[in-house]
Amino acid sequence: MIGLAYALKGEIRSLLRSAEAKPLETVSGVAVYEIEPGILAYTGGVGKVNAAMSAQLFIDRYHPQWIVNAGCAGSFLDLPIGTVVLAEDFIQHDVDTTAMGDPIGLVSTVDRVDFPTTEPERLSAILSAQGVEHRTGRVATGEVFMTKGSRADWVAKTFSPMLCEMEGGAIAQVCLRNEVRFAALKSVSDRLCQENNAEEYFNYGEAMAKLNGIVLPFARALA
Repeated sequence: MIGLAYALKGEIRSLLRSAEAKPLETVSGVAVYEIEPGILAYTGGVGKVNAAMSAQLFIDRYHPQWIVNAGCAGSFLDLPIGTVVLAEDFIQHDVDTTAMGDPIGLVSTVDRVDFPTTEPERLSAILSAQGVEHRTGRVATGEVFMTKGSRADWVAKTFSPMLCEMEGGAIAQVCLRNEVRFAALKSVSDRLCQENNAEEYFNYGEAMAKLNGIVLPFARALA
């Protein structure tokens, strides 16, 4: 079984409409839907705590083979708005126990900085076979809606990520500890370190409709 992880209702709305999804249950504020047999989706909320809690709840109740996180993200590179990115790994840029002698970004419970996705090269080949133009790269996660400025510049320099968002790294950590395979597909919403950030208009609804049109056949291929 495949689980599709979203933060917001606005991100999942186009998928629910196109697939004629059926609501299954809402537990602790986490709404779960059946998209089609073998593929479920849920909305867990914004931020790392919501993402981790909802991922663990979903794993405990539905025992998925895969969780696929889908959503929008800001780009540290000069990527066109709407670019689809398959995550290779995640870091959590707001974890800092350097005062205790740890490397920046180290999550001490599992003693690692990077949280990999599962077989990104094979997943990239699946997208290519489906005719999906995409990029692959590292994604930074943290409890901040990142905007252009000194913090974005620091994250870019310190961790060299392609994108930044607020949930994927937490889901990756939960999946790693539960031995659940994990993938993430993101749509570029804005540019965080570029002077031409405002040259293109980001239409949230259209971007998520496009991304969800990719996510469903991708999930079918995983299943």
